[in-house]
Amino acid sequence: MSSAPLTSSAPLTSSTPLNLAFVMDPPQTIDVSADTTFALMLEAQSRGHRILYIDPGDLAIWDKRVRALVRPLTLRKDPGRPVDLGDPEWVFLDDTVDVAFQRVDPPVDAAYIYATQILSLCERTQVYNRPEAVLSSNEKLYTLHFPELMPDTVVTRDATQILEFMEKMGGEAVVKPLDGRGGEGIFHIHLKDRNLNSILEQSTRFGTRRAMAQRFLPEVHEGDKRILLLEGELLGAVLRVPAESEIRANLHVGGRAARAEIDARDREIIERLGPRLREDGLFFVGIDVIGGFLTEVNVTSPTGIQEMGRFDGNSYEATVIDRVESRSSRS
Repeated sequence: MSSAPLTSSAPLTSSTPLNLAFVMDPPQTIDVSADTTFALMLEAQSRGHRILYIDPGDLAIWDKRVRALVRPLTLRKDPGRPVDLGDPEWVFLDDTVDVAFQRVDPPVDAAYIYATQILSLCERTQVYNRPEAVLSSNEKLYTLHFPELMPDTVVTRDATQILEFMEKMGGEAVVKPLDGRGGEGIFHIHLKDRNLNSILEQSTRFGTRRAMAQRFLPEVHEGDKRILLLEGELLGAVLRVPAESEIRANLHVGGRAARAEIDARDREIIERLGPRLREDGLFFVGIDVIGGFLTEVNVTSPTGIQEMGRFDGNSYEATVIDRVESRSSRS
């Protein structure tokens, strides 16, 4: 593997190789058949772009500038050995990296926030999604900018308020943490459940943490539609169908992927969200739609590209990299 020093690729044209950095979880254990980050990196590598890995803990400030320890990546679609890592090198991002993808999985904890704040100080490097937008866009709360598209919802740390809400909703609801991911901490709760008080104690950490409660949507058994948007425009969709004994449709907790059709309601939701996403600098997001209701806007590391492509043969990752190249050539 080449250990040549990294150099800036500016000025950029659509045919100029780019230095693309991925701030992400360790790549050695990546799932080559499902991971969206892997698909994006592999597509970019196939075009001659240089792929760099940054551990979020290796973002720093040196001489008042954003600095990072980067390692070149060589990727292959081999589950046993998906990547080779090159020699590490400290670089200033604005001198070296054309585009940085922040693709670290939640939770959005203090370490995540600090890494994002450091990335927000980049001046030349384009960061997707825009760090300021990620920091202000909780994946559950962002949906509340579009209340007419959502199911009935409350956000509170008060278990009594959640119980009152459940009574209004006919005795049941779904409760979930504001910082969860992949279906973690989601409960379908009933007023007659003997474990209800215990569940609410855990969900609110005994009244010290806010949780979101929403009207239960029985259509979830038909599937949770993940719709990927690129600069606020439809990229594609996949339906995640929960196991018979589950309400969580997330693929890694037993949900299965199925072909998804985009209907009129989906298009209405996309049309409403698009301008706000573009204004906020949310380049690549995944929205979740159940029974025609918007339930979540994923801004940290949305997934689904590989599952979508398996149903229709399209290379959605190619469309994303096309857009990155186009934006880079205009900068």
